[in-house]
Amino acid sequence: MIDVHYWPTPNGKKVTIALEECAVPYQVVPCSIGTGEQFSDEFLAISPNNRMPAIVDNDPPGGGSAVSVFESGACMMYIAEISGKFCPTDLAGKYEVYQWIVWQMANQGPKTGELGHFRRLEDREGDQSYAIRRFDDEVNRMYGVLNNRLYDRRYIAGDEYSIADMACYPWTVGWETQGQNIEDFPYFRRWFEEISARPAVQRGMAVGEEWSQDYSKLNEDEISKIIKILYNQRARPAPEGGLL
Repeated sequence: MIDVHYWPTPNGKKVTIALEECAVPYQVVPCSIGTGEQFSDEFLAISPNNRMPAIVDNDPPGGGSAVSVFESGACMMYIAEISGKFCPTDLAGKYEVYQWIVWQMANQGPKTGELGHFRRLEDREGDQSYAIRRFDDEVNRMYGVLNNRLYDRRYIAGDEYSIADMACYPWTVGWETQGQNIEDFPYFRRWFEEISARPAVQRGMAVGEEWSQDYSKLNEDEISKIIKILYNQRARPAPEGGLL
């Protein structure tokens, strides 16, 4: 059984989609990022970056001690490997998938997240117009990358559905709130509608939906507390007595 330390964000949903698609048994361990549970010492031992999701495989293949994995892309690679599903085993095919996992982690997710970050600060921290324009352009460019990629292939890594599709999909569900017009990206739209219809994707996306917060319904104090926890973090001091 795999423990999934999780909150219903796009990165969290990537992992639950992969678990559902690969039919790997799992249980969800809530990690409420709005209250700071990701900064506990217990979670730090699993995820040194203090970010969810992270997984702990309590019964790894071949036996032995539990295996913990942090970073959503690494979690998806692990799930695909132990299940033998949704990732090729030949060298060329594997890296066709892996490079798109890295693209999603390094480009699509961060750029989309930054756009949302600066939009949320627009009415609180002064003029954010340059940052919003910068990341709006980048998010639009990401949709263009996907649209062009899907021009002549059914899925992101080729003719076969893979963890690359699962990784990218949750970050596109909010295309409208991200200020994008799906009609501008017809090849992306064809892919998006197909992935949206998959039952395992629907199940993975629904995990923890009861925990999602509507920020428009929070009062100023509640919003300020969340912002204080999530934004403007600095280095965490290391314990004394280490290897020097």
